[in-house]
Amino acid sequence: MLTYIKTTIVLFLFIFYTQNLYAQTHPAFWDEIQNFKIQDSINPPPKNAILFVGSSSFRKWTDVQNYFPGYKIINRGFGGSLLPDVSAYADDIIFPYQPKQILIYCGDNDLASSDTVSATTVVRRFEQLFNMIRKKLPRASIVFVSIKPSPSRQKLMPKMEAANDMIKKFLSKKPKTGFVDVYHKMLKPDGTPMDDIFLEDKLHMTPKGYAIWQKEIQPYLLK
Repeated sequence: MLTYIKTTIVLFLFIFYTQNLYAQTHPAFWDEIQNFKIQDSINPPPKNAILFVGSSSFRKWTDVQNYFPGYKIINRGFGGSLLPDVSAYADDIIFPYQPKQILIYCGDNDLASSDTVSATTVVRRFEQLFNMIRKKLPRASIVFVSIKPSPSRQKLMPKMEAANDMIKKFLSKKPKTGFVDVYHKMLKPDGTPMDDIFLEDKLHMTPKGYAIWQKEIQPYLLK
């Protein structure tokens, strides 16, 4: 009996240790990125396409290709990613595709992750990602889709507006760039976020919300 108990304890400690070791070895979103790489090995995406990359507002846009017929779209939105996460995985889900254009939606989760993350922090993180992409893909067009307002993060709207304004100003001085303002298109006349374009979580969008994005993004896409 005593031997059985000792064996059980050792087995439990082994499982606990290996699980923690696994968690420490692999950074956030590692599994999702590996799944993308598996998909790419089975069905290689086209070169010279338009890449959508960023957080869950892109990830949940699973039928994005249907919104933009005639364009070759690769969607690599993942998890509840922050801008540093996108930068960290650029070698996996940006550069290998050699896209002619990159649309980025991110920054929303950065602001929600901590009260210490300011609009300036988000802009600095975006600039780091931008410079990384521009260095590796100098011919690619880079477009930022503005941080969206959502009912569940209404208290962050002043920071969102400030970050959007600074990123728009930054991009206005760079060639082959664009800034898509979806923020103001998602507001009611009283300046609060629309209610009927969001799911029950008050954060992610319904098809009606994505229809707004489609209308604003379309003019920026390269033929």
